[in-house]
Amino acid sequence: MSLEKFAIIESTLREGEQFVNAFFSTAEKIQIATLLDTFGVEYLELTSPLASPESYNDCVTIARLGLNAKILTHTRCNLEDAKKAVDTGVGGVDVVIGTSSYLREFSHGRTIDQILDIAQEVVAYLLSQGVETRFSTEDSLRSDVEDIVRVYRAVCALGVHRVGIADTVGVGTPRQIYDLVARLRQELTCDIEFHGHNDSGCAIANAYAALEAGATHIDTSVLGIGERNGITSLGGFIARLYATDPALVKKYHLPLIRNLDSLVARLVRVDIPFNNYITGFASFTHKAGIHAKAVLNNPATYEILRPEDFGLTRYIHVAHRLTGWNAVKGRAEQLGLCLDDEQLKYLTSEIKTMADHGRLTLDDVDALLYDAANSVGD
Repeated sequence: MSLEKFAIIESTLREGEQFVNAFFSTAEKIQIATLLDTFGVEYLELTSPLASPESYNDCVTIARLGLNAKILTHTRCNLEDAKKAVDTGVGGVDVVIGTSSYLREFSHGRTIDQILDIAQEVVAYLLSQGVETRFSTEDSLRSDVEDIVRVYRAVCALGVHRVGIADTVGVGTPRQIYDLVARLRQELTCDIEFHGHNDSGCAIANAYAALEAGATHIDTSVLGIGERNGITSLGGFIARLYATDPALVKKYHLPLIRNLDSLVARLVRVDIPFNNYITGFASFTHKAGIHAKAVLNNPATYEILRPEDFGLTRYIHVAHRLTGWNAVKGRAEQLGLCLDDEQLKYLTSEIKTMADHGRLTLDDVDALLYDAANSVGD
């Protein structure tokens, strides 16, 4: 299956609002929405207008911004909710209802037959209003496959634009996701959306597997924030696609990932993880001597992502016992210092000895290099 035709449904303003530290004001939502739109996501999904009066007003406000991204909102599979969503002026409505035995027994209490009836009623209404319509089962991975296929066939026959697979508790594996989406691709003619939670660390891999199997839309959030451990990270998903083929993500303004991660991290009062995809502080840092030498010769030897394409730079770490003389040479050249190989190898030995006896800083290394260069001219 070709990976080239896909769209991102960016859900920081819906799923992301469910993150424990997320309390976005209207102004902050506009700021996030505008930056995501500039980045180039195809859709922005907003919290249900039924959640609160301000949520309703936010849907109206953002729908009127004139952004390039299509504005969606997310509601329960309920006719009154659907009518309220349409009233906000959004371009699309995503409806959802639980189909697993857990949710049918402990949440809404409906049978599959009842779900089928309400799904057809709500989808038919939304299509009659001319809005882009998605119908999704919740907790799809713990639902009976034949049950959800039956419901999806019915809404697909009505002309629904997309059906959604939701790994609501993050239980799915890439193989399970692939098999489920592939089965639906055989059964349905409409588009297929994937929404994956990260409770067991598979959200990005599962999203990629969904695309490989024929999904057309992937839900993300900035930094992966959302309920509990969150969902597929926007930056992580972009990194995975870029690593496959940079051409897959050329339609997005990649340097804005840093701005998005920084903005959302500040608003929800968390640090960007050190190992975060693309924007973690160590993402493009090389330390081991043999790594540094190869990277200085050809960065692709130890980098699958080019930092330059994301508006970032690589860093060769030299102030430690693992450093190599090629890394020290590279730092000397950055400083504009002329030192021969014999001097550099001697200085590398000195740096290693110093590091064995305590923590070094880059300033310590630079002072050593400057001293050596100045002594040459004496």
